[in-house]
Amino acid sequence: MDKQLQTLRDHLESAAQRADAQGIEFWFARDLQELLGYARWENFQTAIQRAVESCEASGHPASDHFRGVTKMVTLGSGSKREVDDFMLTRYACYLIAQNGDPRKSEIAFAQSYFAVQTRRQELIEDRMRLQARLEARDRLRESEKALSQNIFERGVDEAGFGRIRSQGDKALFGGHTTQAMKDHYGIVKNRPLADFLPTLTIAAKNLATEMTNHNVEQSDLQGEHAITGEHIQNNNSVRDMLGQRGIKPERLSAEEDLKKLERRVKSEEKKLAKGTKALPPHDETGD
Repeated sequence: MDKQLQTLRDHLESAAQRADAQGIEFWFARDLQELLGYARWENFQTAIQRAVESCEASGHPASDHFRGVTKMVTLGSGSKREVDDFMLTRYACYLIAQNGDPRKSEIAFAQSYFAVQTRRQELIEDRMRLQARLEARDRLRESEKALSQNIFERGVDEAGFGRIRSQGDKALFGGHTTQAMKDHYGIVKNRPLADFLPTLTIAAKNLATEMTNHNVEQSDLQGEHAITGEHIQNNNSVRDMLGQRGIKPERLSAEEDLKKLERRVKSEEKKLAKGTKALPPHDETGD
């Protein structure tokens, strides 16, 4: 774990509060605001509201995990005033992180930190890697969907899109076809290759697809032949870039099936909600 994330973990742990009589762990929202990369309280309140909605949508009472409170703070002048705040359980903190920008290292780390009941460093790091792969796959799925829609408007049907994507894979994997890579990894015919690729390769495919999307629109390319050539060129360019760093995508090892990974992450989320103790009654917290 790098120094920045180690520091963030230390700060998250020191910010944790406990209601000793009940053994309940919670955090104050204002203690988390800056730790999660939010400069303005108003913006953080928006994330909290989205998290409340997520909590209710999952069938868990929001009042068990989010509680509005007020507390006194000292101003720069030395005077004091009341401010609004929230008590948040671990599950509430997790939902807030889930509604943040995962490209921020603070948010990505917090998603894993609050999801893991223990604070073992290796568990948090493992989960961050798994989450990064899921997010990369989602971005590729969106860029391929956009490309499919884009080229359909330019005279290419679904079968043509499949051929374009296959030619892109062949360029990226150094002449190995999509099916050849599936055979190499032992992937059944009806499953997408991307669901078994490492994060780096998924990101490479996404970059080439985004480049194709951009150039198809900018140059107003028409028809399967022109768009295929563009997609092959972009995948070759991404492959060349990786090659300059000694990386050959076809030699990277396969990863765990993303469908299984998604099921495990969702299962962990349910366990987290069930395993998190609800906030104590108002009269036992002093708010």
